[in-house]
This record gives sequence, C-alpha cells and structure tokens, in this order.
Amino acid sequence: MSVDLVGFLGVALAAYVVPGPDFLVVVRSAAEHPAKGRAAALGAQAGLCVHMLAAVAELSLIAARSPVVYGSIKLLGAAYLVYLGIRAVLAARRTARERRAETAAADGPEGLTAPRTPAPGDPARGRWRSGFTEGFLTNVLNPKAALFFLSILPQFVHGGGSTARQIFLLGTLDVLIGVVYWFALVAVAARLRTFLARPGIRHRWVLTTGWLFIGIGIGTGVAATS
Repeated sequence: MSVDLVGFLGVALAAYVVPGPDFLVVVRSAAEHPAKGRAAALGAQAGLCVHMLAAVAELSLIAARSPVVYGSIKLLGAAYLVYLGIRAVLAARRTARERRAETAAADGPEGLTAPRTPAPGDPARGRWRSGFTEGFLTNVLNPKAALFFLSILPQFVHGGGSTARQIFLLGTLDVLIGVVYWFALVAVAARLRTFLARPGIRHRWVLTTGWLFIGIGIGTGVAATS
C-alpha cells in the first residue's frame, strides 16, 4: 500500500486553516467554555468519520451522483446553520435585555437584584452534550466534507493495494490532524475567553457569529436550489 502522505498533509492542513461552519462552531463554543469547545471539536471530527466511512463504502458517491439526495443534504445543512444563527442572535438579545433589567433593578430604591435560581442539572454535562451535538450536526450535514473524501483523497492513493483501505488510512489521518488542530484552536480561544466574556464584547461576538451562520446557511440553501 502506497500513499502520498506529504502531499496529503499539505492539502489537509490547508483545508482546516480555511474557516468554515465547523470553525465558527468550535471557536464560538470555546469562547463560552474550553470544555464545550473541545466537545464541539470532537463532534465535528465524529461527523467527519461518518463521511469517511460512507466514502469507503461508496455511499457518498451515490449521494453525490443523485441531485435529489445531494440537494436534500445541502438543504438540511443550510437549515441547521440558519437555526444555529437564529438561536445565537436571540440569545444575544435576551442576554442584553436581562443585563438592562439587572442594571435598572440595581438603580432601584434598594439597589438590590433578586438572586438567580441555579439552573437544574449538571452544567458540565450539558455543555459537553451541546458542543458535541452542534459540532457533529454541522459537519455531518455538510456535503463538502463528503466530496473531500470522494474527490481529494483518491488523488493521493496509488495502485498496489486496496483503494478503500488507503482512503480509510488517509481519512483516519485527516481526522487525527483535525483533532490536534481544533484542540490548539480551542486553547487559543480559551486564552481570549476573558476578553470575550466582557458583556459588550460578548454581545457583539455572539451577534456576529449568529449572523455569519445565518448568512452561510442562506448561501448554502440558495446554492442547493440553483
């Protein structure tokens, strides 16, 4: 079995450096909490594993050749991105209203605010589940990830062995590269967490990422229907 590892590593790194929906999900999650960022990164790579296994089984090839199936996947992915964006925008506006209400209450006659009731459940588990789910769905509903395995990986596969096995090897390597890259990105975002946690900065950050998700989702949906 022979593969062009040097050439593949260059292409894989370049693909990760170019920001996409998974980049926004991981960075935004990391800005909320490093654990959520790592969960989103693992979720994104788990979604990538689905595309890799589908490519090995040649299921993605069937989807790519069927305009109906391919278009449906793109529309589902677009709808999910718009959903994430709308949720982020609404959350930012809700947080802004709560902050204004707290300020008004603090300026009241007694200058006191009512104590907040602790949220039920395990917040750490909720963060991990939320981050992983967002990362997984964002990647698994992205048909470009499937096309990466179908069109790019075969360029680095050579004769003298099982093509499926070589694609599986390169796909596994791509997933591992992604884990290292995302975790490094989460570490950088975590260092900026204090800066991003400032109410004004955080409000603008969440709004910006939310509208970016909506814009990418709409663009993907338009492309799917054209």
